[in-house]
Amino acid sequence: MTMSNKEVISVLNDVIENCKDGEYGFRACAEHVSSDELRSVLSRRAGDCAVTAKELQAQVEMLGGKPDTGGSASGALHRGWVAVRDKLTGYTDLAMLEECERGEDVALARYRKALERDLPPGVKTLIERQFQGVLRNHDQIRNLRDRLKTTA
Repeated sequence: MTMSNKEVISVLNDVIENCKDGEYGFRACAEHVSSDELRSVLSRRAGDCAVTAKELQAQVEMLGGKPDTGGSASGALHRGWVAVRDKLTGYTDLAMLEECERGEDVALARYRKALERDLPPGVKTLIERQFQGVLRNHDQIRNLRDRLKTTA
């Protein structure tokens, strides 16, 4: 059954929330790592999340909807948890990568959920392309985390 515009907009706004959470999360973690390489990687990931959110927001506007502009409540809690974690772990690079990977796990789940829906072909293509980017980000963060674990 074909989804209504309202339903498609809702799915897109859910993914936009996720992108904004990723942008804020990566930026927060980038501020707290000691490695210049990691800071650069995490800053690029934050920028990528901002770009993907803008693509989705444009799609929502094309469908006549109002795009989400902020992150989710759970994302705000996640960012708050990153701040609290300073008191517990001292913002180690490994801890920040573990947080980023956890965030990417959430992103993968939200994209998978969106892809299970009966989206219009153009929207589905956009979500599938972005999902591939999330997979690459996740794998890159996991590989950096694993590399850091072996040197720690």
